[in-house]
Amino acid sequence: MSELFKKRIQDFSSPAMEAMVNLLTAAGYLRDKLEVTCDSFGITLSQYSVLRILREAHPGGFSRTEIVRRMVEKAPDVTRLVDRLEQQSLVERHRPAEDRRLSVTRITDAGLALLNHMEPRVRAVEDQYFARRVGELDCRSLSRICEGIYGNNDSGDSLGDPPRENDAALVASHLQ
Repeated sequence: MSELFKKRIQDFSSPAMEAMVNLLTAAGYLRDKLEVTCDSFGITLSQYSVLRILREAHPGGFSRTEIVRRMVEKAPDVTRLVDRLEQQSLVERHRPAEDRRLSVTRITDAGLALLNHMEPRVRAVEDQYFARRVGELDCRSLSRICEGIYGNNDSGDSLGDPPRENDAALVASHLQ
């Protein structure tokens, strides 16, 4: 365990718990850096995520359900996120004639321009706070490890599933 981390938390029940807390701490640190960057452009990190997802579909779009499915961090109310982006003219909604119940959200030219304008600053955060500190080989290993954590597994759980009662008890026992 690093000395820096020992100062933060000193009692770990296992190496797995230490690694998990380290991973969450690093993720929070990087999320904070990206939030500051996004804020300087007048959007949140969640809104940035939605814009990046919609850029993948451009010139088409995605339904709200598909946006939620693709988000790295699940936002509690994607409809309101999209509403705010629409108020800023960064996205637009469209109802296909074949299914008027479906609402498809598309990124606008202004949304694409904002992403292009933000890209150098986001890359600078990536470089300064991650790429300079973690080598390419370690990045590949970390990606493989993370995919093993959240990927398909035998227990049948997936991202977004609420913890089962026995999972809650297990987590509580680790926190005591």
